[in-house]
Amino acid sequence: MPRKQKSVLLCVLTVCITSLVVGVEEKQTDEECADLNNTTWQEYRRHRVKLQVQYLLLTRRNIDCAQVFNQESLTETQQQSSYFNISRPTKVIIHGYRALGSKPSWVKQLAQALLRAQDVNVVVVDWVYGASFAYNLVVENYKDVALQISVLINQLQEHGCKLESFHFIGVSLGAHVAGFVGTLFEGKIGRITGLDPAGPMFKGADTYDRLDPSDAQFVDAIHTDSDYFGISIPVGHVDFFLNGGKDQTGCARSRFASMYGYVICDHMRALHVYMSALNGSCPLVGIPCYSYEDFMKGRCVDCAIYKGTCPTVGLSENCGITVSPIPREQKLFLLTSSSPPFCSHHILLQLEVSPLDKSAEVEVKLMTDNLGTERRLRLQRDTTVYRTVLSHPVALCEIYSIQLKNTGARFYRQGDIHIKSVCLSEFPSLRREEPICVNNINIRRGAPWSHDFVQVCG
Repeated sequence: MPRKQKSVLLCVLTVCITSLVVGVEEKQTDEECADLNNTTWQEYRRHRVKLQVQYLLLTRRNIDCAQVFNQESLTETQQQSSYFNISRPTKVIIHGYRALGSKPSWVKQLAQALLRAQDVNVVVVDWVYGASFAYNLVVENYKDVALQISVLINQLQEHGCKLESFHFIGVSLGAHVAGFVGTLFEGKIGRITGLDPAGPMFKGADTYDRLDPSDAQFVDAIHTDSDYFGISIPVGHVDFFLNGGKDQTGCARSRFASMYGYVICDHMRALHVYMSALNGSCPLVGIPCYSYEDFMKGRCVDCAIYKGTCPTVGLSENCGITVSPIPREQKLFLLTSSSPPFCSHHILLQLEVSPLDKSAEVEVKLMTDNLGTERRLRLQRDTTVYRTVLSHPVALCEIYSIQLKNTGARFYRQGDIHIKSVCLSEFPSLRREEPICVNNINIRRGAPWSHDFVQVCG
């Protein structure tokens, strides 16, 4: 047996034996805390490390100190030392591809966020040994990982756990692992959440081989890197495409300590947004729309398909959807900020102008204290009404000023621009606010125009 396997086995035995001696009421010491594995390229080449899967358990009773969890943990002799509670729901976290063979550093943070939000069992699936280095070979392993997980789920069923009480949270390739577990249980798993499900080798895959809505009673997904590491197609009942699902704010100028961290910034944003949503500091609401382009042009501003209740990112049942049956593969769009809590307000700007002799350009600024949102609109001769969506850090009622500027110079010969009306509205409308409008505005080139609003937040 390789030295690494021996050390892991020794740790497992030490934890079990010591727990039996001291009892469940005595706090575990740091030496007893289980952790995910690491592997190295040299070890991978030397031993061609075989697929090994271990499970770690975190609950509110051991939120800072994971236990090794396996089939033996369910035996009568081990149940007294295990913190697993059969009567509570279970969250199962599955990491994805580990290019460098390192353990995922975010797992404990996600588990603790889940436990702060709900009193549940959190089971972490550690398959680092089979998830590292060669991506094409890792993809060959993912169904075997799902099979091993299904064995554990079957054991838990025999001890009284119900399939609908399981919620799988899969990151990247881990989302497809969760999907195949759901396939094995014929879609009877309660819920699967995919955090930027992996795209390479899955974009053209059959639904049997990737995450899809039939894998659980409810499947939701967050997309943040659909043009590179993530998948670009809907894979759930609801699919949140943040900022269009591709380039995330703050990642283009990222200051990660490594190039690897920079490359995966968009991909991992789904995870960080999800963890932030668990804290419940502000709602992250998705708007159903055919495409991101239509969304940004203000063509989708409500959630009529869900009878007016817009889905939210997080743990609310079915993302807050109450209609039945739940529509499948519905694209939802929302804008986010570049840092936690990532929430942003959707402001619809509608500009109506008098007919132009030539093309022009208008710069629009919305001001709130020291914060501002800016958008440039290209005005064409044959168009008089323009709609666009802006991401703003605060609600509409907190915007105190709007500024307009005719920025047309050498390439835009239009002189004065007559704006019949400029209107601002927020969607989805939580306070049933009326749009804020200003009418009959003349803007001369080089002469900015501004108007102050009366703040009406209450």
